[in-house]
Amino acid sequence: MRKFEISTDSTADLYANEIKENELYFLPLTFMLTEKGVVTEHKDCFQSPEEYVDLYNKLRAGIMSKTSMNNPFVHEEHFRKMAEAGVKDAVHFTISYGLCHTVDVAREAVETVKKDFPDFNCLCIECTTTTVGQGALVKIAVDMRDKGRTARETFDYIESVKRNFQHFIVADDLKFLMRGGRLSAVSATIGTMLNIKPIIIFNKEGKLVNYRKERGMKHALSYIVDEFKNYSLNKDYPIIYIGHTDNTEVATKLQSMMKERYGISPEIRMIGPVIGSHLGPNVVAMAFLSNEERPL
Repeated sequence: MRKFEISTDSTADLYANEIKENELYFLPLTFMLTEKGVVTEHKDCFQSPEEYVDLYNKLRAGIMSKTSMNNPFVHEEHFRKMAEAGVKDAVHFTISYGLCHTVDVAREAVETVKKDFPDFNCLCIECTTTTVGQGALVKIAVDMRDKGRTARETFDYIESVKRNFQHFIVADDLKFLMRGGRLSAVSATIGTMLNIKPIIIFNKEGKLVNYRKERGMKHALSYIVDEFKNYSLNKDYPIIYIGHTDNTEVATKLQSMMKERYGISPEIRMIGPVIGSHLGPNVVAMAFLSNEERPL
């Protein structure tokens, strides 16, 4: 009998079959699409690859996508269902605090539920990452749960390694970074004209920062592959992923470059709608758990 349960919001970008197979409690966040002046709300709970492709084609066509943090009542309902199901101990994963303060909402909701279910204990982890990095941390927790570790042991281990998750994100369409306030309109315009591809990383605080600029996707990928040599993979969980927002061709190219250079073939995964709404289509990223802390 396992000693705790695992919960995550949808920014972990786990696939529907993974959520089911790993018996996770899942909280889908929401995103809003604005098309011809009409706003529609959608849940981040895609069931098929076609849904990812359809979203990114809409973004390419100029349809706007925005996200919002789920309110306390949604989180309270999620944790209450867990408590009503008899869950006593749990670990819950949220997006980086540097991107959104979801963890505060989650912790507040846990305390509210505890008033009616005093035996319900849920440790909320702010991942200092998101998307494939957050998903990888969830999978580590699953492994630890299945090996009989406690919620506290799992929480403490995740806290000890989460800032060792390295990310190299190559942005494609700079207008999405401009909308998110990470580039000025002038920089976005000039960068687009010069085919500049910013390389973005998570810093130790879990904030996305511009790390480097390369001229064209080819040079950006070459930099990432070369930079990898400065790190060593975690020996217990040598996780390495390539994530993308509907750019299978370039993601596969990066995978081939890694295999040729290091004999490593990272798993390729799709980035979901909540994070993809801010990054835009055609982004390619590599994330891996190293023994070293982040450089910034």
